[in-house]
Amino acid sequence: MFVKALASFSVLFFISFLCHAQLPDCTLGLGSSKTENIITIFQLNEAQIAVLEELQGKAEVSNKVLEEEAKKLFAEHPQSTEAEMIVLAQKYKKLQLKMVELSKESDTRLLETFNEKQYQRYRSLCKEAFRDPIKVIPAVYTDSISPE
Repeated sequence: MFVKALASFSVLFFISFLCHAQLPDCTLGLGSSKTENIITIFQLNEAQIAVLEELQGKAEVSNKVLEEEAKKLFAEHPQSTEAEMIVLAQKYKKLQLKMVELSKESDTRLLETFNEKQYQRYRSLCKEAFRDPIKVIPAVYTDSISPE
């Protein structure tokens, strides 16, 4: 009896764990050179393309600054002892987290320009990739062609 109960508990615990496991964020990768894919897949309009280009430019500048900080960190930080290496790793981890945070902020700003259909496409692709979509409220656009 105890073994059966333990087995049942183990199965329930495993299912619960799977349901509550944190999925990685679903990023667009604005810092990469694949912006044409984003434009094509989500059928961005001219205003959205302008936002994309602005965000990509800002991301390039920010990433370059952070990459320079990382180079300087590796060049100047002492690396003789295990303790120094641990401190170096902690400092580098902070730089990496800044890069991820900036990327997510850029993705969020672009996603906020998506209409409902574009955002649903994004969510669908995230689901297929087992990623957690960034939550935003899609923009509502009025039709430029007046109904007759």
